[in-house]
Amino acid sequence: MDALLSRLFSSEEQELHTLDRMAHILFFMAACTFLTLLFENVPYGRYASSRYGFPVDARFAWFVQELPALLVPLCLVLWTSSAKTSLLPNQLLIAMYFCHYVQRSLIYPFLIRGGKATPVISFALAFVFCVFNGYMQIRYLSHYAEYPAHWVTHPCFITGAVLWLVGYLVNVHSDHILRNLRKPGETGYKIPTGGMFEYVSGANFLGEITEWAGFALAGHSVQSAAFAIFTAVVLSSRAVAHHKWYLAKFEDYPKSRKALIPFLF
Repeated sequence: MDALLSRLFSSEEQELHTLDRMAHILFFMAACTFLTLLFENVPYGRYASSRYGFPVDARFAWFVQELPALLVPLCLVLWTSSAKTSLLPNQLLIAMYFCHYVQRSLIYPFLIRGGKATPVISFALAFVFCVFNGYMQIRYLSHYAEYPAHWVTHPCFITGAVLWLVGYLVNVHSDHILRNLRKPGETGYKIPTGGMFEYVSGANFLGEITEWAGFALAGHSVQSAAFAIFTAVVLSSRAVAHHKWYLAKFEDYPKSRKALIPFLF
């Protein structure tokens, strides 16, 4: 894989410059996505539409579209000269990333019960994003990221790591609640309860936003910041849409429950 990268980039300086430009592109994508989502919901799940192509089975779509976010980084760590993987801060940040995507690509898809089909365009865009972001995050962390001595004891790293862990646990627990809303044989939508769903409609989204915000704080890079902001833009829009949908569908939906941020929003 080093040979492939050497064909793509004439020097390490050029590759690092490219990684920075990729982060700037992701910031731009976040801005464009924010504007788009003011007028259109993310087209998957209950908001799926035939306008975005033929439907793809939910389990298959989640597995295939998320897999590059695991495989591309795995190849970078195992089959390139990963100069920084021996350093503890880099190891811990890479472990955070892999922990999320092992769960998201190898576990989550196979726990889905039913699930709305994903339009092929949404599926394709998610696949491309996972390739793009997987390369950007892990190539930077494994080969270029440099941190001060004892960075793992710095308040930014400790706070970020705690936020990442809390967000990860909230995300996984909220997904578990959603999967178990219906008893075997039941159909239709139900009001989620328990965990952070007692406070917000988008508990799973809050968890993932918190995860990557913590990752960005601990990672202290333009690459991790771009990922966190893009994630926040997409998932906050999703949480607001869910909240409005629940309020319209269920007359007894808890009026004190917020969309994304407990007690505030």
